[in-house]
Amino acid sequence: MWADDAALDAASRRLDEWESSLADRAERTRALAANVRALTGTAHHPERTVDVTVDSAGQLIDLRLDERIRHQSAARTAEQILETSRAARAELLRQVSALTTDTLGGADASAQAIIDSYRSRLGHDQGQRDAGR
Repeated sequence: MWADDAALDAASRRLDEWESSLADRAERTRALAANVRALTGTAHHPERTVDVTVDSAGQLIDLRLDERIRHQSAARTAEQILETSRAARAELLRQVSALTTDTLGGADASAQAIIDSYRSRLGHDQGQRDAGR
């Protein structure tokens, strides 16, 4: 099948390199998954009345309300909580995007798929205006 031993050696080296690159990619992907699971997003309302932290899935894990909320309507407090929650999810998305790009590379199709998945799950379009908080 092989014309000479050199061609066989070259093919064997290419297979070894391919196997090594797959193992490296698998390790980077495992590390990325562990690091993403450890992320949280935190945001503070500009009036400093509400602080929100979300876990790596975008779920609320901490909510702190300043005593000044007692002097405003419940509707205003609810609005501030929702705004700040969106900002916390936008911050989480920013962190996931940066970590994924750093780990897998910006041009990697898998990296973009991960970021797009988070963007759709976290409702990024809703929270984009709050991302700077």
